[in-house]
Amino acid sequence: MGGDIGSIPRLSACALFSLRQKSNFDPEAMSPMPRLPFPDTSSPDLAPIRDRIVSARGSLLDLYRLLLHSPPLATGWLELLTSVRNEISLPPDLRELIIVRIAFLNDAPYEARQHIPIALECGASQDQIEALHAWEQNTALFDDVAQAALAYTDSMTRNVKVPEPIWKSLRDRFSERECLEITVLVAAYNMVSRVLSALELE
Repeated sequence: MGGDIGSIPRLSACALFSLRQKSNFDPEAMSPMPRLPFPDTSSPDLAPIRDRIVSARGSLLDLYRLLLHSPPLATGWLELLTSVRNEISLPPDLRELIIVRIAFLNDAPYEARQHIPIALECGASQDQIEALHAWEQNTALFDDVAQAALAYTDSMTRNVKVPEPIWKSLRDRFSERECLEITVLVAAYNMVSRVLSALELE
């Protein structure tokens, strides 16, 4: 789902300025078309997976339109991301802060546009969103649990390998299940942002 600045509800002009100035995210710097053309989604062969996507997501977002070039991949993607988004035990606001942080780190404006409104709806504050690009300098806005999760997110995203102190900080604050879920969440949305960036879906 594309859109202009106005498509980001409740995100202030100050927030957008902050994101432009202090991260690589620029919601206006968008390519009109991705590198692959969108397939004809009206094809009867695509109806089963197309209808599943619309039922699960409410509409056929541009990312899923592209994925319909390969129905098996679209099916697997939908199942994985549905589990990661809707069936894990993490607090929804923390889940979305992690996803938006990944979008900022990977310069994935499409991912950010999709998830900033969801983060706000899930209870993250606008101040947190505006500060997320440099959360280490704005720790007053994030409790120690969120800080541990964001540090882990940063390490996985930037370096892949996670130093023991960062892992220990995470493990001290989350259960075994939650640690696994955070790990898979971060890995999954790094996958999302890398697909978006490589195909120039912005």
